[in-house]
Amino acid sequence: MRVVALEEHFTLPAAISKYVKPEAIAKRGHYKGRRVAPGKTSPMELLPEFGEKRFKSLDDAGITVQVLSNSGPGPDLVPGADGIAMAREINDYLAGVVTKHPKRFAGFAALPMASPEACADELRRSVKDLKFVGAMIHGTCEDRFLDHPSYDSLLAAAVELDVPIYIHPNVPASAIQQIYYSGLPEGADRVIGTAGWGWHSEVAIHILRMVLQGTFDKHPKLKMVIGHMGEMLPMMIARLDDVGAADIGHLKRLPSQTITDQVWITTSGIFTQPPFIVALQTFGIDRIMFSVDYPFARDAQGRKFLNEVALAPADMAKLTHGNADALLKLKA
Repeated sequence: MRVVALEEHFTLPAAISKYVKPEAIAKRGHYKGRRVAPGKTSPMELLPEFGEKRFKSLDDAGITVQVLSNSGPGPDLVPGADGIAMAREINDYLAGVVTKHPKRFAGFAALPMASPEACADELRRSVKDLKFVGAMIHGTCEDRFLDHPSYDSLLAAAVELDVPIYIHPNVPASAIQQIYYSGLPEGADRVIGTAGWGWHSEVAIHILRMVLQGTFDKHPKLKMVIGHMGEMLPMMIARLDDVGAADIGHLKRLPSQTITDQVWITTSGIFTQPPFIVALQTFGIDRIMFSVDYPFARDAQGRKFLNEVALAPADMAKLTHGNADALLKLKA
């Protein structure tokens, strides 16, 4: 069975050390890295590796294709010419990896989000010249969401090119980190602020801002992707319609309709059945795509999840590769 996973990561350490200043990382409010259990390999060691470990993990789990994206720190932390140069360097490197292994990898572009005026051009270059299948951004940049007018040219370019933008979480901005997540034991602050809760809710807010701002109405052919079984949205969108009914007269569609029209979700990092069932009942099988979140989650976890999913063969094919192939125009 062909299996495509599309929230799978890499880093280019040389570009990070070349362009990203330590104070930029501190300003964003990054936590210390996650603890690693004894005997386990740190994800940070696996991120830049494109050799035996990555391929063995893929092959053992039966994953055919990884759609690769840069993991931070990235060009969103670097304003001006250096950020633009960093995005180009990362994308050129990734294009080389994909060219070397075209049957195993595809690519999402990194964008210089700290320089909004340059994002559309880099997306066009990445799609037209490097043959990437879309872009991935990492949360907010300098406290701006994608509904900010400065990103309108980027969204228009994504529509023009007919490629999706994937919103991946990022650590919370330092002000939010201080208000919501400070005063907790070291490690527990990171868990609740990032992968355990906080960054999922921020991605949901990102999409909801775009809905309520009318960004999706302005760009009705814009395609967005979010991970982690929909970043809490599947269980909340009906309530949003209900409690917001008197305040959304400026919109052309109900929020739930806008989201299920223009947002695809992936399973990345969520490997239990209850959230999948909620996602299936709200978004439908045509909007859900398999992903792992390698190396922050293990390919073996993704395979175990697939083995436990109870779907008709045609729907399983959509989940494992059909929806991703159609959205990203991948060729088997």
